[in-house]
Amino acid sequence: MHALKYRQQLAIAPVLAELLLETIQHQQATEQPDLVIPMPLHPKRLQERGFNQAIEIGRHLSHRLSIQFCHDSCKRIKNTLPQVELPWKMRRNNVKKAFICNQNLSGMHVAIVDDVMTTGATLNELANQLRKQGACKITNWIVTRAQKEHFWMQSDYFF
Repeated sequence: MHALKYRQQLAIAPVLAELLLETIQHQQATEQPDLVIPMPLHPKRLQERGFNQAIEIGRHLSHRLSIQFCHDSCKRIKNTLPQVELPWKMRRNNVKKAFICNQNLSGMHVAIVDDVMTTGATLNELANQLRKQGACKITNWIVTRAQKEHFWMQSDYFF
């Protein structure tokens, strides 16, 4: 994941998507999402990195599953600190009101694609926006999940 995200090795994205696809196909019930939405990056972060890893992974997934891919229906409007830099307790507030979605999703099942899930705060915040636009079901497709013992945490006495 670090090679893709921080060393711009975009050829890794389809490989990660294929690994995720195996899990999706193994666990998926009969209902397939109507739409795939990648986790948005703030324009400043996108400019710094040069690409959105969730778009690169999600594009491949949606193509392989023949599901509509919509990379621009949600925007990150708040330039948040990277979640990895924050203690667990501060992550939810960091992403509060970070997204806006402009697409009518009434009655739709939406899959959010993201590279890494740590606490789930970012996914929950985006899911809240999708629900406000009418999404009736939201599925998170995550390539990897950080284990709690590996989270960077700061002692509570700093609060």
